[in-house]
Amino acid sequence: MRPLVAACLAPALLAGLWADDLATPRRYREDVELLRRHVDVVELVADGGRSRVAVVAAYQGRVMTSTAGGPEGWSLGWVNADLIASGRMLAHMNPYGGEDRFWLGPEGGQFALFFAREAPFDLEHWQTPPLVDTEPFVLAAADASRASFRREASLRNRKGFEFQLRIERTVRMLSRERVSELLRTAVPASTRLVAFETENRVANAGRRRWTKETGLVSIWILGMFPPSDGATVVVPFEPGEEALRGPVVNDAYFGKVPADRLRVGRERLFFRADGRYRSKIGIPPLRARPICGAFDPARATLTLVEFTLDPAETDYVNSMWEIQEHPYAGDVVNSYNDGPAAPGADPLGPFYELETSSPALALRPGQSAVHVHRTIHLQGEDAVLDAVARATLGTGIAEIRAAFGGSGRAKPR
Repeated sequence: MRPLVAACLAPALLAGLWADDLATPRRYREDVELLRRHVDVVELVADGGRSRVAVVAAYQGRVMTSTAGGPEGWSLGWVNADLIASGRMLAHMNPYGGEDRFWLGPEGGQFALFFAREAPFDLEHWQTPPLVDTEPFVLAAADASRASFRREASLRNRKGFEFQLRIERTVRMLSRERVSELLRTAVPASTRLVAFETENRVANAGRRRWTKETGLVSIWILGMFPPSDGATVVVPFEPGEEALRGPVVNDAYFGKVPADRLRVGRERLFFRADGRYRSKIGIPPLRARPICGAFDPARATLTLVEFTLDPAETDYVNSMWEIQEHPYAGDVVNSYNDGPAAPGADPLGPFYELETSSPALALRPGQSAVHVHRTIHLQGEDAVLDAVARATLGTGIAEIRAAFGGSGRAKPR
């Protein structure tokens, strides 16, 4: 999530779980029942109904939440119940929630999609395009394990270039066998699992080529998850000298992240996901690996995000709120931790995010590009999740817990 003052966006609607214990999970059934009172929900199922995913076409084919424990299991995506129930539409952005939502970048810069020509880079002039905020996608097809959506639209950037877009998005459930194949490690039968991927295709539907000179767009997928006091994001990265690969992490989005909230090791970093301090980090292309994740002790859940990454691609759009010297030196992986934007203010959620982006899309007319973003939740005892965490993130559950002195344990539901 980018710079946003929660107090400007109807605090009563945005307080969410802030007044409650952040470690108190919601049940999947509760969130789906809430959604169905206000929007149509496509529900995908697997594993005899234990694995479930709720998708909403009205929110751009967004995956709102999932569970590995059937209707009474924990709801693993963050859902903004107060905003959805209110029926209101807010200024700047409508944070409905969702653990996989479709956006387009860049947000800021001379080729911004969120700022009009000559507009100052401030909250008053920041506006999420309706295409990725309030306008629905069309449900093209659906069955028990897959749903496809489409949308054709135009979108103008700050420079004045108008993109003609054709968007196709498919949400697909993943089996335990497929997850083991993707992660290259066996998923223990004793774990509960829900996994899905979104295949996001953007095509140049116009007559003009998309070029760096007029601005490029990227596919940007953001997952919002409920925080807890012990939740920790883990991002593996490529080691090496800064002279060769550049800095490991950009932690200047909202001011430098304090040392007690970001720990950078030799090949991975740890970032607090407690929803109590507004901060964001980003990993550049020469450092990125095609996986990141988080561990939440309150839900006994290891979350892994795997995504399309081509090491040969180095041009990524830059979303910083400024006229940029290097507009194609953006990040590949981002993580955001919500919290009050100012002392005494309400947070936006709170929630935390795992985000991935495609390279900048220099497409000819008729040409398209695809970005795949996979979300995998595993629930179980520490000893069972440990082997998967070590094989995928390069660190064990005990080390993740110890990164910031985290504690707390919950039985999976």
